[in-house]
Parts: sequence; C-alpha cells; structure tokens
Amino acid sequence: MGISALHPPTVPEDVQETLLEFPDNRLLIGLCGEFDRNLAQIEHRLAIQIVRRGNQLAVIGPGAARTQASVVLRALYARLEAGRTVEAGDIDAEIRMGDSMFDAPKAEGGDSQLEMFQGGRVEIRTRKKIVEPRTEAQKAYVKALYANELGFGIGPAGTGKTYLAVAVGVSMLIGGHVDKILLSRPAVEAGERLGFLPGDMKEKVDPYMQPLYDALNDFLPAKQVQKMLEEKQIEIAPLAFMRGRTLSNAFVVLDEAQNATSMQMKMFLTRLGEGSRMVITGDRTQVDLPRGMASGLAEAERILNGVKGVTFNYFTSKDVVRHPLVARIIEAYEKAEA
Repeated sequence: MGISALHPPTVPEDVQETLLEFPDNRLLIGLCGEFDRNLAQIEHRLAIQIVRRGNQLAVIGPGAARTQASVVLRALYARLEAGRTVEAGDIDAEIRMGDSMFDAPKAEGGDSQLEMFQGGRVEIRTRKKIVEPRTEAQKAYVKALYANELGFGIGPAGTGKTYLAVAVGVSMLIGGHVDKILLSRPAVEAGERLGFLPGDMKEKVDPYMQPLYDALNDFLPAKQVQKMLEEKQIEIAPLAFMRGRTLSNAFVVLDEAQNATSMQMKMFLTRLGEGSRMVITGDRTQVDLPRGMASGLAEAERILNGVKGVTFNYFTSKDVVRHPLVARIIEAYEKAEA
C-alpha cells in the first residue's frame, strides 16, 4: 500500500468548483489565450485552478478567490463579445478592480461627462483606443479630473498619472468640452548636465516634452496630432513659457510638477481661465531641483489642501501598471528610505 493511500492529501473544506459556460467557442479560445496563457495568468494571481471542459471552464479553489476568478472570466468574455481584445494588461486590470466595477447601481440624469461613472465601469474614449483605469485609485483619479477644475495626481512612476490625464484631455477635446489642450513640464535635467543643445527653441525643448508626445500619439492618429499642433489646438511647451498667459476653455496638464519651483507653481496655477480644467502630476520622490530649492508641488499640496474645487489623488506602488518589476523596485526603494 502506498503512502498516498495511508495519508491522503488534505483538501481545505472551502475548496469547491464553479462551472462557467461560454457558448461561443471562438470567443472562448480568445478568452483562454494562446497555450491557455490567459488562464495561467489568472490562476497564478488568484491561486486557483481553471480546467477547460468543452465550452465550459471549471474554476476550482476557495470561495472568495473562486468568486473573483468567475467575475474576471465573465468580464473578459464580455470584452470579447464587444469586439475588444484581451491582453495581459486587461486581465491584470480586471483582477485589480475585482467585482466593484460591475455592481454599482445605475444612476439617472446628471452631468453628461460623468455618465461613464454611473455604471461602475469607466471608459475614456479617444480616436485610436478606449482607455480604462486599471486600479481603484486610477478610477477615482479620472473621476476627479472630470468633476473638478483643478486636480493633483501624486505618486510614483508608472501609475498612469500623466497618461490618464492626457487621455481625459483628448476625450474632452474631441467631445467639444474644451477648445484646446496645453501640455507642459519643467525643462529640468534628471541629474545630468547636457550642456547647450543644437537647433531652434522647439528642437531644444522637444526632448524634455517627448513623454507628452508619446501619450498623444497613443490616443490620436499621427497626422491629426500634427495638424492640431500646427493649428494650436494642442500646445506642448516648457513651464517657463506659461508666464503672462490666461488659459481659457482649455485642458491644461503640468507634468513632473515636483521639478517646478514654488514661484513657478504659483505662476502656473494662476493661469487658469474660464471653462478650463487643470491637472498637476508629480512624484515627490524624484525631485531634480538643485539641492536646497523647495519643490513647488510639495508647497502647493500643503497650501491648497482643503480648498474648494481642488482635489488630490494619491497613488502607491500597488497602482503601478508598467512591468510588475517596477512595482517591486519602487517598494524596495520605499523600504530603504524608511
């Protein structure tokens, strides 16, 4: 008699099986992914087992994880039914959001810009793609950008602060809610001295602005971006160029705001005109200002906290949506600093 017969493996009492049926076999193939890699990702993240049986998936595991996996699988299948694709990032987003995006009650009436929040799921529609917040913090941030005239997004790199802000700006522009988008950031070198750069003013500052161009090109066709830049519907400029302007009917983003001085931050905040929205994003741990110079972001956070119409949204390493290793790197640095 073998050892397994004498000592059969113990199975936790709450480990059970939930059977999910998916009628369209073609969509089910897309749900499972090549070599079942989508199912493997869900299994790894939620510590459950998924077994395919014809056009059914058996989810095996403890109650809470089994329920969450079932919600995730149904949500991903609904994406495929709507003609959307399922990528690793979409799976990660569904797991992070849990079932909170699907059980919010439907409200009636209200601001048309905020209708996207009434059903739980949030989708920012641009010309090239639909952008969805992937964490609860991102969802709250997007809602704050639509609901308030001035919003701050503060947190580590890779949490989508700037990307989501630009997506909201593009959505509001093509929806006719604003007349233009203005994107700015301080032209501060990250710990290096590059010396004098060749070319005209645009060629000198464009390297600092490249992340903003990258985000725009993700949401709009390249030719349309170029046309809007030429027609000044979209402006990308260093923070120093903002002095003396009044920005009306515009969606304005200040990126890398931790590198703005106190004077620059006050100057920028007072540019806000009628019908405009302003977003300030930054990471307090990556200040590149000369030693001894205070960050305008930290000062604004202290002074404007509690001011009506101003909202602050914070992100942590748990909201990082880049490579998973980025989150672990940020957590390691936070522990070292603590």
